[in-house]
Amino acid sequence: MTFYVENETEKILPFSAEKILSDVMEAVLTVEGCPYEASVNLLLTDGAGILEYNRNFRNTDAETDVLSFPNLDFEKPGDFSGVETTYADCFDPDSGELLLGDIILNLERMEAQAKEYGHSVLREFSFLLAHSLYHLCGYDHMEAGEARLMEEKQEAVLQKLGITRDCP
Repeated sequence: MTFYVENETEKILPFSAEKILSDVMEAVLTVEGCPYEASVNLLLTDGAGILEYNRNFRNTDAETDVLSFPNLDFEKPGDFSGVETTYADCFDPDSGELLLGDIILNLERMEAQAKEYGHSVLREFSFLLAHSLYHLCGYDHMEAGEARLMEEKQEAVLQKLGITRDCP
């Protein structure tokens, strides 16, 4: 498993973004039964940065907390069967890792939401990563049932990691 983290802001987090991404990514991929070593890119930005990405890539003129850009289009969420044949070009030719996709996370919104929800920045960061990683695994939340399933999966991963709403 590899990941690349780039911080295009001046913001310094009170924890290792790489460590948390590694932990959350490993937990999500284990729960989902991903049979491959995988790779993810994470870009940390601010409100203006994510607004620009949202405009350019989604034609949406709004700031958001996190954007997910999956490389795979799953027929069924979390179903990695057939990935090698259908998405052969989504494997890194050097490492053999499955290139799951990219995540862009708004650090300003993350901090504001942590304060609003009354939990730590670590919890909010971890939640947004879990949320995005589930998107990279084909999950969505457009319908109520989908949203419930995603929420349950995200919460289970965070509980497993001990990253609860009352964690410092």
